[in-house]
Amino acid sequence: MGDGAALADRIAERRAGVGDPGALVGELRRALVLVPFDRGGLWTAEFGGVRWVCGFTDEGALARFAEERAVVDGAGAVERAWEYATFRGARLLDEVIPAMGVPAGVAVNIADPDGAMLFPPVVGIVPDAVAVDADVPDTRAVHGDAKGEGAGL
Repeated sequence: MGDGAALADRIAERRAGVGDPGALVGELRRALVLVPFDRGGLWTAEFGGVRWVCGFTDEGALARFAEERAVVDGAGAVERAWEYATFRGARLLDEVIPAMGVPAGVAVNIADPDGAMLFPPVVGIVPDAVAVDADVPDTRAVHGDAKGEGAGL
């Protein structure tokens, strides 16, 4: 697949409390994500101690972001031409995020209050080497998993 519409559909499922989180991450990895440029680099924002690469599922979602930015930046920003790059989500997660050198994740469709989704820098989303929770020990081996199955000590 790989189109932004499929990613937007998976986001809507998770926001509705259904769907598989793993399938959502898989869809991000396959999707083509539009990332606007800002001052010579990719558009990012900092929130909660994490640097977020802002990506969009389609030009409509990017246009809604541009409209919101025009409100913040003033009337002159309405005329601004928005340049962007298109990345496969896997490239964002596996190459761009690790190269940032700080805890970083991907924020998708941030101008859509009912369609936004954050993909934080955690194991299972970004490479373990840059995941903020990679040093957290997996206690399932000692305490058992959700089904009460331990390591058989």
